[in-house]
Amino acid sequence: MAEHTSSSITIEAAPADVMAVIADFARYPDWTGEVKQAEVLKEDAQGRAEQVRLVMDAGAIKDDQVLGYTWTGEHEVSWTLVKSQMLRQLDGSYLLKAAGAGATEVTYQLTVDVKIPMLGMIKRKAEKVIIDRALAGLKKRVESGGKQPS
Repeated sequence: MAEHTSSSITIEAAPADVMAVIADFARYPDWTGEVKQAEVLKEDAQGRAEQVRLVMDAGAIKDDQVLGYTWTGEHEVSWTLVKSQMLRQLDGSYLLKAAGAGATEVTYQLTVDVKIPMLGMIKRKAEKVIIDRALAGLKKRVESGGKQPS
């Protein structure tokens, strides 16, 4: 059974504002370090992404992948790997919880399994780096009102 890595951060914005940034895949290259290209391939009846192609460069993990997304209510989105050149598994989720007046606690969970042999310790370190960068980038993006970083 694969182990997962998770981390949380508090963002000074309402959950709906945080989810709006998470759901705006076209803008991922603007605020995530790892995503170089993002393209929504399929949407659900509500116009939310169901399949997204991402070109990633996360140091040890460089990949062109397609992820399938599942939206649960207004405060949770999860994804699973549809296809990849390098990965065997990529499952993750964002869970948002209101955290007082105008703040949101965001928990990011990630499980990665690569096709090439990699020590578990190195894989978990890569997961942690991906999560920490994603949460920091998300916080900065949301709290700046979604503006381009200067």
